[in-house]
Amino acid sequence: MSKKKSKKKAFLDAEKIVISLIVLIIGIGTFFFIKNLRVSDYIIETNAFFAPFEFYEGREIKGVDVEIINRVAEKLGKSIEIKDVEFDVIIDNVAAGKIADAGVAGLTITPSRTEKVNFSIPYYTSVQYVIYDKNMAPEVRNGHIVWDALAGKRLGSQTGGTGYLFAAEEIDNGVLKDKGAEIKGFDSHQLAADAISAHIIDFAIADELPAKFIVEKNPNLAALPLYYMGGNVAEDYPAEESYAVAVNKERTELLEAFNEVLAEMLTEDADGITEIDRLVLKYMGF
Repeated sequence: MSKKKSKKKAFLDAEKIVISLIVLIIGIGTFFFIKNLRVSDYIIETNAFFAPFEFYEGREIKGVDVEIINRVAEKLGKSIEIKDVEFDVIIDNVAAGKIADAGVAGLTITPSRTEKVNFSIPYYTSVQYVIYDKNMAPEVRNGHIVWDALAGKRLGSQTGGTGYLFAAEEIDNGVLKDKGAEIKGFDSHQLAADAISAHIIDFAIADELPAKFIVEKNPNLAALPLYYMGGNVAEDYPAEESYAVAVNKERTELLEAFNEVLAEMLTEDADGITEIDRLVLKYMGF
């Protein structure tokens, strides 16, 4: 083969490679475009590592919040898709309204979040808990732990979660300011708890039910409620917050449906127990 033909062949081969790469890139782009197309009337984001409210059972997401969402879909007569995402992107995604209409993931109402989204009525109140290694327990006061006992400690919590926000505020402006404490974020409460055994952190801060769920499955860990110190032990009070559903400000129909469903599920029965309470017990295995 002549040098001229050889060069021409090499050029054609290179051209084929370039075309193939372009086709491949277009194909990948088309795949992700199709993947992100809405196939449901509403998309609700969660972080499925917050048992008993949302968790994986095999490849399926189950839990208290899933039951609430299904009830809302039934009331509206519309389809709702649940997407599992990183916890700390949920509020911004819902606020934008392009890839999520609402978020249900043990979300706490805060002033900064209220500027971005609308919240449903609160449907569950939870105390923050400290998870710790049984062999390295912090100081305990009458069955609870106070923030002051966490001075100088390496703390961990789910990034963007209530425990993380509580701890960051106390470290920056509260009882832990200039006390040597630090907070590290993790993708889930479980990962924060795992970091205790790995000696990455000293204690993890998590919502009550996830904390109990975690320690129940790990005999080396324990958890106790987290309190603010009062004038005396009897005046100590819990670090608590209430969960609500975050809804895009333009999705008024969806917000109204959540409020109606939650009001129904929060109505006490003859035994003084709500449907939400019964679902919590159900998914906690009681």
